[in-house]
Amino acid sequence: MKRSYVLAATLCILAVTWVSCAGPAQKSAGTAPAADETQKLLAQRRAAQKKAEEAVMAQLVTLDYPCSFDKSLQKARCYFAQGDSPRPLLVALHTWSYTYKSSCAHFAKFCIEHNWNLIYPDFRGPNWTPQACGSDAVVSDIADAVAYMKQKARVDNTRVYLIGGSGGGHASLLLAARRPDLWTAVSAWCAISDIAAWHDQCLARKRGYFEHIRKACGGDPSKDASAREEARKRSPLTYMGSASRVVLDISTGIHDGHNFAGRNGSVPVSHTLNAFNALARPADRISPEDIAYMTKEQKIPAKFGPPEADPALGEKTVLFRRQSNLARVTLFEGGHDLIPYAGMEWLSRQKRNAPPDWSPGKKAGTGSVELTK
Repeated sequence: MKRSYVLAATLCILAVTWVSCAGPAQKSAGTAPAADETQKLLAQRRAAQKKAEEAVMAQLVTLDYPCSFDKSLQKARCYFAQGDSPRPLLVALHTWSYTYKSSCAHFAKFCIEHNWNLIYPDFRGPNWTPQACGSDAVVSDIADAVAYMKQKARVDNTRVYLIGGSGGGHASLLLAARRPDLWTAVSAWCAISDIAAWHDQCLARKRGYFEHIRKACGGDPSKDASAREEARKRSPLTYMGSASRVVLDISTGIHDGHNFAGRNGSVPVSHTLNAFNALARPADRISPEDIAYMTKEQKIPAKFGPPEADPALGEKTVLFRRQSNLARVTLFEGGHDLIPYAGMEWLSRQKRNAPPDWSPGKKAGTGSVELTK
């Protein structure tokens, strides 16, 4: 079977299986399936999704690329666009506790379908070592990933994009701030912007990420001055002013940081709102009182009114959206979620040295992807 037909079939399976299936099927005229039949159908759906993801991932290559920080070779998964013409480059980042080995099918699918270059680097792996968690090595490794792809692939230098969620959102914000020269645009989802604050929030909620931060920073940031300084150096908020040159879209679900729909969201929305405030004009900043209300109550103050709908978010309704300078913030009805199509569809419309395109996106058949932490 030709490769194009395999890809088309794979993409069809992904489009079906990525739609949220958190709720049971609707009952019809008293013929609801038995509980075991429902579980069987869900198992079949998960198996189909896994098979589709594996088919997409099989089209990527795993390689070592040189990293200037310590002259090491670091792992990455890559897709090289077809043809002789320069094509966009997407740098996609794994989540907090994962590595380059985790599935990036939701990014790879888009890149294969649209013939983009893709690199999915390890950037020192899970965020519980001093070498990871926003270290100087991480910043250098991700910059070197861009340099490697520009050397090995045909890259359109006007369209170099960065995307990540959760821990990958943290690294996306950090790279937007520390290496703004690299990117045409950056899409960050449910990102951690303040490591010390997140340590305290995870400790209060008995989430194990506070232990990861202590291992990475060498101690408790709330008690140890050296660890507090490490947390500051690894926090995007420390550098956000430098990200003012980058077109930056920051998004999260309003319920993140709370138990929602059977899931325990880990990053309060204050991280997203504070990152936006660091880039916004004074008149556009969100007040501390409104940030506290949205973070605690999981609601948008009535005074803000309904925002414009965005079809690219699919079933996730936009609850709050504000744009200022080169940054935009979005809160949607959801939890600790990444909406891959929405992020990449928006990135696809951005071009270096052109005004940002903040218009609503196009509708697609894919749903959100709950992030692994």
